[in-house]
Amino acid sequence: MPNTFEKKFINYCNEQELEVNTNQVDVIKKLEQYFQNNFKSSFLEFFSKQSLKKGFYLYGDVGVGKTMILNFFFNQVDEKKLRQHFNEFMLSFHDFVHERKEKNEENIINQFVKNLKSKASLIYFDEFQVTNIVDAMILGKLFDQIFKEDIKIIVTSNTKISELYKDGLQRDQFKPFIKIMDDQSIEHELKIEDDYRKSNDNQKQRYFYPLNHETNFKINKFFRTITKDKKQSSMKVNVKGRDFIIEKYYDGIIRFNFNELCDQNLGAEDYLEIIKNCKFIVIDQIPQFNDTNSNQQQRFITLLDVIYDKNIPIAVTANQNLEKFTSSRLLEKPFKRTISRLYELTSKQNNL
Repeated sequence: MPNTFEKKFINYCNEQELEVNTNQVDVIKKLEQYFQNNFKSSFLEFFSKQSLKKGFYLYGDVGVGKTMILNFFFNQVDEKKLRQHFNEFMLSFHDFVHERKEKNEENIINQFVKNLKSKASLIYFDEFQVTNIVDAMILGKLFDQIFKEDIKIIVTSNTKISELYKDGLQRDQFKPFIKIMDDQSIEHELKIEDDYRKSNDNQKQRYFYPLNHETNFKINKFFRTITKDKKQSSMKVNVKGRDFIIEKYYDGIIRFNFNELCDQNLGAEDYLEIIKNCKFIVIDQIPQFNDTNSNQQQRFITLLDVIYDKNIPIAVTANQNLEKFTSSRLLEKPFKRTISRLYELTSKQNNL
């Protein structure tokens, strides 16, 4: 069925009032071929299967439509499949390892991958990045086993495979993973001039700035509107023995101050648990970032990744408009992704 995905994608763009971009369509064509090769078996495929690429690695700058394209592709594939934030996936792996080590079990990676295969023949990781040395050391063995079990992997990233974990500690031990991904993946760069999430059809309406009395009045009025007839309560969230109290909980609508979420030593696992019962989030008083508050910025980047992955709309108040947000030097590149996601999560197309 040639061009099926292409035609559906063009129809999807028209329905969403998005520009049909030829570079994005080219990716869809490559994904269609990838799908045909890996999921549409034939007698001849038995002889050529070993040479097939089981991974599809799509990288490019923020806002070029990588996530939109792979979301579209993922929804078209009628196979056992799993979509997970990479942080969430690695947390599940480390929990699995911890439980088995306590029981003195062996071949833990093989056990984990076989369990994974029972759930999915296709896994989708959006915004793949490696920043943790513990993850970096184990990924080669883990993904080698994943591909040996014939599990297909599709990935979006801002970074080409060869530059993953660049300048990271003990990077030589990470190189086997790079070779495995090179050998097993179709790697494609998506280039587009403009961030489609910043288009005129996607104007932000829940991003309030600067931090002053007028902005405070606007966000409070907005918050009263969305919580009308809802009763305030508090909620205690427990993550591995640590308690986090949500003071402003209104039947799935939650309001936080930036410091509550990003001054504490919280990570992806904590944020996943905190937002588990959320359908809308308000975050107040996001500051400008620089080298002195880079730890808070890193937590904010992680938080936005988790919120974006769960597709939860947000409203925020901030010190500056999005175009003038500053960053610490170390986090300039990943923060571009965060800015782009703030555009989308606060836009009128992402509603309560």
